[in-house]
Amino acid sequence: MQSNGLKKFMLLFALALVVWAACAAVMFAGMALTSLNAALIIHALAAPVIAAIVSWFYFKRFHYTSPVETAVFFTAAVILLDVFVVALLVEKSFAMFGSILGTWIPFALIFLATYLTGRLVERSSAKSTAFS
Repeated sequence: MQSNGLKKFMLLFALALVVWAACAAVMFAGMALTSLNAALIIHALAAPVIAAIVSWFYFKRFHYTSPVETAVFFTAAVILLDVFVVALLVEKSFAMFGSILGTWIPFALIFLATYLTGRLVERSSAKSTAFS
């Protein structure tokens, strides 16, 4: 049974990693093509879209955890990856966490998008089974 739990954890982590990597790619491309402020705005707009797409896939195909559990997991994983990869390894500074637009708004929007997507999928599934 533990290996099943580990598989579920690894799936959740892999999907959270997809959210984080896609957000990082948006930020990296934005900084290469526009100003830092524009990149931060684009990143803040893209983060919930990315999270909604990934969580929609998760909730439709797997749905091992509740919307709030998944939102907490995805958000916590993204924060930890930002701390250990971006802040410590890449930037060698925690200055990025001083930016509300650069970190805290995207974190909040990832949480909200994941949670709302999960609730929407649950509601949609409940309606479709009620009419079957």
